[in-house]
Amino acid sequence: MAVEKEVNPHFEDFIFNWDYKFYFLVGGYGSSKSYHVALKLILKLLQEKRTALVVREVFDTIRDSCYSLLEEIITDMGLDDKIKCVTSPMQVKFPNGSKIIFKGMDKPSKLKSINNVSIVWIEECSEVKYAGFKELLGRLRHPSLSLHMILSTNPVSKDNWAYKHFFRNDKKKIFILDDEELYKKGIVIRNNTYYHHSTADDNLFLPQSYTEQLDELKTYDPDLYRIARKGKFGVNGRRVLPQFEVAPHYAVLQSIGNIKNSIKRVGMDFGFETSYNAIVRMCIDDDNKILYIYWEYYKNQMTDDKTAIEIAEFKNTQELIYSDCAEPKTIKYYKQQGFNMRGAKKFQGSRLQNTKKVKRFKKIICSDNCTNTIEELKDLTYAVDKNEEIIEDEFNIDPHTFSAIWYGLDGYEVADIKEQKYADSVYNKGNGTIKLNQQRKGGAVF
Repeated sequence: MAVEKEVNPHFEDFIFNWDYKFYFLVGGYGSSKSYHVALKLILKLLQEKRTALVVREVFDTIRDSCYSLLEEIITDMGLDDKIKCVTSPMQVKFPNGSKIIFKGMDKPSKLKSINNVSIVWIEECSEVKYAGFKELLGRLRHPSLSLHMILSTNPVSKDNWAYKHFFRNDKKKIFILDDEELYKKGIVIRNNTYYHHSTADDNLFLPQSYTEQLDELKTYDPDLYRIARKGKFGVNGRRVLPQFEVAPHYAVLQSIGNIKNSIKRVGMDFGFETSYNAIVRMCIDDDNKILYIYWEYYKNQMTDDKTAIEIAEFKNTQELIYSDCAEPKTIKYYKQQGFNMRGAKKFQGSRLQNTKKVKRFKKIICSDNCTNTIEELKDLTYAVDKNEEIIEDEFNIDPHTFSAIWYGLDGYEVADIKEQKYADSVYNKGNGTIKLNQQRKGGAVF
């Protein structure tokens, strides 16, 4: 039985090309690069018995990204009766003995047991550390099969290792490819590496409304616009929250009152000696992607019993307070005192993920009553290493109100335009149809 599958024309050559060791895909949101990497893997493993390894920096993010994408494509192609997606341990098993396994770089010891991997896909490779990339190169080995590594990413700073390794590193006087040449040509072959650049314009199956969302980024986050819409590397701005602004308290309350379906949240960060107990009340305008901060509590050198007295109003309102789960004894104390408190989920990499979440808001509007929040966040900048390169989950100060915001947003997701279902999915519009059969280079018959 032959299977037909619609693909975006810009990715057709990529899907069937296996002539090179490295495949480096960089592009904006919604360009469908992850979708076509997943499709490429499925076709190859149906054709040849291989073991492929799929990696992200944090293992917990794989199930809702790479794994679910592979599962979706398998089902869409009507192959779910032949290819089995297993959740424990997470694997994809093929009828010819091929399999896809999944690992996170946050658990490097798990890599030691991997053998005979001939294909590695590093999703969001810019989030993986350079040492991790080199470790994966060492795991890519097979006695007879050709070896391939696929790296997909949204462009970040030119300080990131992915840019320095695959494009240029001025400090080490290494030049491989001018990224502007790649943006112009779309596909470039250099040094046994297949480079591929894409934007939302290359995805013929995206609704116009999605592209318009990307265009809106230009007005409130130029860095994200460059990444998401243009798919280009660049120099990140040092300011963490460029969309942060201050408004009169009455105006903030008035705006909150006009939200049709508001979402109220409270977050708390614990502190004592040099750090602070920080509590923020927030209101989310989910339709317009605006975060309002309208109340704060900010004190240090306060024992829990004294703090409990000062914030006693929360016992009366029974507002749910999301707090630092690393302090279970403190949380238990407040619950015993009658507070409605819950520990927010934390995991390796959560600082970076929470920072990205807050940055997705189009606006962050803070009441001028929240002076400590303003002091910490208005000019909050990224920390830099000894080479003056940005560290994306560290800052110039320890912003306790920022931590409180992270906790308060636990379980809530800003509608990340990158991760919306249709962004990396194709729709039946009759464009870019290819037949997957033996007449196609690298094709397969099912």
